[in-house]
Amino acid sequence: MAELVFFSGTMDCGKSTLALQLDHTHRARGREGLLFTRCDRAGDSVISSRLGLRRDALEVRDGTDFWEVAVAHRTGGQHLDYVVCDEAQFYSPRQVEQLARIVDDLGVDVYAFGIMADFRTRLFPGSARLVELADRLEVLQVEALCWCGARATHNARTVDGEMVVEGEQVVVGDVQAAEDEDGATDTAPATTAVVAYEVLCRRHHVRRETAARARTRVGRQLRLEDAPLTAGA
Repeated sequence: MAELVFFSGTMDCGKSTLALQLDHTHRARGREGLLFTRCDRAGDSVISSRLGLRRDALEVRDGTDFWEVAVAHRTGGQHLDYVVCDEAQFYSPRQVEQLARIVDDLGVDVYAFGIMADFRTRLFPGSARLVELADRLEVLQVEALCWCGARATHNARTVDGEMVVEGEQVVVGDVQAAEDEDGATDTAPATTAVVAYEVLCRRHHVRRETAARARTRVGRQLRLEDAPLTAGA
């Protein structure tokens, strides 16, 4: 029986890497499939991994109809055994329903990969619908870590270095500058704010304490400890 499987996890836990590995494994066994993505940090029509892996894919737009694409693929004389969908949190609930129909009516396996919740700790609409419809939910076993070493469970957004909990739900970037700065950065013109992402444990997400802020706090403490005592102190 075909399945709709949703693989979820925080940023930086290897979702895209697993999506590409799964595609490779199926192709190596003679199965034929389609790859989809939306708003990948590397640009349109590509699934990219932070390990350096990448593969061309079909870019999902607001008007993309997965059912129509799958049917056209089949009626064009091509096999379709499975579908890999990366960045599935950005898909609309209606598009997720189309994926479920592909599984049920065409007998095609669908593997969706995505983040469950946004930087405000709210479920993405696409992810919420996947939870409701998926035959199976898989939490990735490679755990991302907060700067403190604890398991990271929340995605944080910073603007010009300060963590925010309000704003547009989708701002595309990469997770490379908040730890370096371990976060995702949207590098717009110099006149606009720099947006970055970072994964945190719940405690530090609630406290809005990012890696950069923690380093600043520790640095301040060290300077105070090293400051010379003044006469009469």
